[in-house]
Amino acid sequence: MNESWMQKWEEVKDILISPVDIETYFTSDEILGQKMETMEIGNVSLPSGKVVVRDPLVSLNANQSPYFIQAPKGDFPVTIAVVKSEDWGDRYAVVKVEFTKEKPVVYREALVGIEELEDVTEDDFFGFGVDAGLGCIADKEVLPFVDKFVDGLNVDNVYDDYFAGLFSQSYKDHPTNQREAGDWINWTIPGTNHQIPMFASGFGDGTYPVYFAYDANGEICGLYIQFIDIELALSDEDEDEDDEDDQPENFVFLKN
Repeated sequence: MNESWMQKWEEVKDILISPVDIETYFTSDEILGQKMETMEIGNVSLPSGKVVVRDPLVSLNANQSPYFIQAPKGDFPVTIAVVKSEDWGDRYAVVKVEFTKEKPVVYREALVGIEELEDVTEDDFFGFGVDAGLGCIADKEVLPFVDKFVDGLNVDNVYDDYFAGLFSQSYKDHPTNQREAGDWINWTIPGTNHQIPMFASGFGDGTYPVYFAYDANGEICGLYIQFIDIELALSDEDEDEDDEDDQPENFVFLKN
């Protein structure tokens, strides 16, 4: 990140915003006919306020750059908005870190400061990549503790040999809104008090946007990871059904 990049960000920051009021996922019992439910999964430790959101099994290490916006420091509650759909099953739509009780009025995308900001439009987002079906929230200062612990395990597969058991136990302890193998944990790094919540990523692998929420006074009040835009998901589903209806009788339509 440099002065030129910051100047460009100032020009586009009100373009890279969420098109929906994401907080409604936590305050509504139903969105477009889809039942909603929330669940609290404990706190995240942010001792420096330098937030990192990554796939914990692929890219959670001390080399990762945090978002350039400074978040509040401390331990903050994490809540998941679950969409309970007959078609999709129980899916984690949004994960929220609540910094204050103030109501968000705008959600600006969280960036690390190296993104190419030329020619961005309101339909664009950068997001973070998921390759193992999981996301997590961490602090830049706790990542060296993660590296040290994982290196000390000396295992071939850190999920199969370590995390799988924690996720399975999470299901046994908190079966609501989880599959049997487990869909979330709040991991305390052994030997520390630092907590890193980990959770299933909506529809699985892909790229997902992260937003800092600002209140009416321009202060940061939350962080939101959006895994599912319900309105967009439903419209895509309707388009797929329309495409199927338009095919000749003997045409086999394959969905991804």
